Amino acid sequence: MRYRFYTADVFTDQIFGGNPLAVFPDAQGLSTEQMQRVAREFNLSETVFVFPAQQVRCDRQLRIFTPGRELPFAGHPTVGTAYVLATLGEIATHEDTTVVFEEGVGPVAVDVRVESGKPTFTALTAAKLPEFRSDIPSVEKLAAVLSLDPVDLLNGEDKPQAISCGVPFLFVPLGDRAALSRIQLNRQEWQQCLASSWASDLYVFAYDPQDPFHLWARMFAPTMGIDEDPATGAAATAIAGYLCDRNKLTDGTLRWSIEQGVEMGRPSLIQVEADLQNGEIKAIRVGGSSILVSEGTMEIPDSL
Repeated sequence: MRYRFYTADVFTDQIFGGNPLAVFPDAQGLSTEQMQRVAREFNLSETVFVFPAQQVRCDRQLRIFTPGRELPFAGHPTVGTAYVLATLGEIATHEDTTVVFEEGVGPVAVDVRVESGKPTFTALTAAKLPEFRSDIPSVEKLAAVLSLDPVDLLNGEDKPQAISCGVPFLFVPLGDRAALSRIQLNRQEWQQCLASSWASDLYVFAYDPQDPFHLWARMFAPTMGIDEDPATGAAATAIAGYLCDRNKLTDGTLRWSIEQGVEMGRPSLIQVEADLQNGEIKAIRVGGSSILVSEGTMEIPDSL
């Protein structure tokens, strides 16, 4: 069984930046076990397998795998797959368009921006609005997990918070970018403190002191088999809930830019938008640029 695949760098317009993604545009015939083995072979943050949609008003079904497990939703695979399919002509690119992917969280709409017949920017609209949890470890314990001093972490109104838009993350704000660069994940402390919690994967960020709508971030996901992720769309989606809760705007649209992956040598830029009405979030959008890197074929045994 020979299957064609493509790789793209997502949330960047520069090759070898952003978050690498592998996409199998026609994965019909592959089992769950085969897809998980293929994802482990690529050993990227995520690998996407595309199938015909089963739900009405959806264009394709996506199954998304990390090296460790299948995810119901992930941001960079969703916007990256839309870019790859549009580049291949699987999605009409004569003008701006919207494609709807069937994922574990439900239908996910992705807007594809087109210039001169080529996709230039893709942005998803979250299928689920933020879900919040308050049972989180102390600042002291989280500091130990990150190999930081407790004073490096913000507290009070800006305390850490667990949020999910389909995939839970623990959002941990730091006082400055220097602290962000010093993080070293302590696996033993993480195992004791977070491994069995609802939000066991960490999205750690710092505000730009010159621009509160610009953030730097790092993401660590041991449960997904990801030591560190250079760009995390699912977390960028959920962080809109954290940021909106701490903004005075009640009606209108808030916009942020997030730089991630800098410490890994894979700089990424993620754009986030949230629509508010009467103080409630009505929609969240996350997007960015992508660039095609490679294509090839993989021989996948019938049985593994």
